[in-house]
Amino acid sequence: MATVKGLAARVMALKFKKSMETKGYTFFESGDYNLNIIGVRNSSGDASKFDDFLNMFYKVRGNWIWDCFQITTEPGWKILKRPINEKGTAILVPDQYRGAYKIDIHKTYPALCQRGGTVKVWRDNNRDSEPDYVGPEDEGWYGINIHKHSGPDTRTDTGGSSAGCQVFKSARDFDRFMKICNLSKDRWGNKFTYTLIEEKDLNFC
Repeated sequence: MATVKGLAARVMALKFKKSMETKGYTFFESGDYNLNIIGVRNSSGDASKFDDFLNMFYKVRGNWIWDCFQITTEPGWKILKRPINEKGTAILVPDQYRGAYKIDIHKTYPALCQRGGTVKVWRDNNRDSEPDYVGPEDEGWYGINIHKHSGPDTRTDTGGSSAGCQVFKSARDFDRFMKICNLSKDRWGNKFTYTLIEEKDLNFC
């Protein structure tokens, strides 16, 4: 995890804002703890690693803060090889999902759960270990939550940790993420927007 404050955080916030606006997405700037939760999917196509990133941009007393966490935005390779849905394993389609998330219970603990709106997924059903970002899109209530995995922070292989959810590598990082989400909930209510973009969407030039 990295937490950046001051000028460097403001510069990165402006860069992400530019990339988001290019896609037609909203970037939240008014008030403290008005969260921009942005997943960036690595172009590697490797579902076995936590090689994606979840970024949070928000203000505290008017100053930008940027938190960056290591996650996977893809299902684990074990689930790709053995789908739990007859239509295939869900892979979240990059988009902005306005108000689709709320703090609720994932299994036994609080997480950011897809209980406020629909999301779009691809269904990968060829039962190999590589995610396929193509095909018809399903839209619905699929429980594509944002949570942590059940193993130690030293874990490097995604295995069966995700069936399409956005999953943190580190429980410690996840705890910070949820702390910030709860501070946001106190000010803005229990409704969160999650935006997933691809590495190629970052227009930093």
